[in-house]
Amino acid sequence: MAVVLDEETLALMGVSSAAAAPVAVGTEWETFKENVRPLKRGRDVSKLNRALKAHVDPAQRAALLETRRKMIEAIYEYQGEDPLRPWLDCIKWVQESFPTGGECSGLVVLYEQCVRTFWHDERYKDDLRFLKVWLEYAGNCGDAEVIYRFLEANQIGQGYAVYYMSYAQLLESKNKLRRAKEIFDLGIARKAKPLEKLEVVYRTFLRRSTKKREHSEQDDTANGLPIRSFGTNLKRDENRSQQADNSHLGRPRALQRIDVNRPLSVFKDENSLPNQGADIIRKKENTSWRTLGTQAERNKENNMMPTKWTCHKVPQKLGARGAVQPSRASSIEIFVDEDCSQEPAPQVPKSSNPSVLKLRQATSKSFKKETELLKENPLRNFPLNSLR
Repeated sequence: MAVVLDEETLALMGVSSAAAAPVAVGTEWETFKENVRPLKRGRDVSKLNRALKAHVDPAQRAALLETRRKMIEAIYEYQGEDPLRPWLDCIKWVQESFPTGGECSGLVVLYEQCVRTFWHDERYKDDLRFLKVWLEYAGNCGDAEVIYRFLEANQIGQGYAVYYMSYAQLLESKNKLRRAKEIFDLGIARKAKPLEKLEVVYRTFLRRSTKKREHSEQDDTANGLPIRSFGTNLKRDENRSQQADNSHLGRPRALQRIDVNRPLSVFKDENSLPNQGADIIRKKENTSWRTLGTQAERNKENNMMPTKWTCHKVPQKLGARGAVQPSRASSIEIFVDEDCSQEPAPQVPKSSNPSVLKLRQATSKSFKKETELLKENPLRNFPLNSLR
């Protein structure tokens, strides 16, 4: 499918109308657009359609997995002065090539492996790129507050305002307004960059928190007012007459004295038949126990002696224990996730870096399992001495 862009769009793109050519637009975006995760920097439509085509094209998916393997190999083979660069390139490529995200993309595992590789490196403690990887990792985990405490304890990214804004936003979402205000005050005291943006966000936070406090106070005041039901607005004369009619409802009734010596009165049904009472009495006399009986009669249920049951055999038909029919077993189809289908584990040489080695040997199934564990405990693979 090819479309021709209008002149206004071409002007915004910086392309002249004479040199413009029809742009190929795929239909994959219309099919999977509800599952695409948004990115702040936006997405390339051609790359997006190529990545979404992997959902229906096995060859395209195999090509994506092979490219991911090569990107991980590039991390291991890098020999430059900035070892964080290949990690960032690989993370960016996975974000664009797996737009739906999910556990099988391996994005969360890449975040964790990257931050665990360089968390103790002094070169990257004040690197904004490294801090953004931490924040993206925190956004994909269930307990993100533990990551912010880890960054504060290890002095990672403490000079940037984005750390304090993200941390305060998380605390505000948990309704920890006092703690969020303390984080803003701490960032302003440390003069985090850019300070002007931090102060603007802080003033906006104060306005929101003030409105929330006012709304909560109004709700408490409204709850203390008496509740009037529908139809209680009466005139003065009608209200007085209604109070006079209902005045006896609130008076306590006098307690009736019970005479102990007085015999109990038995109710007698006037509409009952004359012979009905005699028949009931006669039945009771016939069915009532006149004597309890002897001890042997009372214990007759326990007189039976236990016997051996193994002497009795149940006849069985021949072939009753035969093999199960293959058609019945094959009628149950086991569900297999398309994104986590079995992939051959690549044979890679041993590496001195355990993080890269784990990535190079990983499959989509192992990525999914590790992602679920990391979302529950983001720092599960970190040493204990790092959790100060």
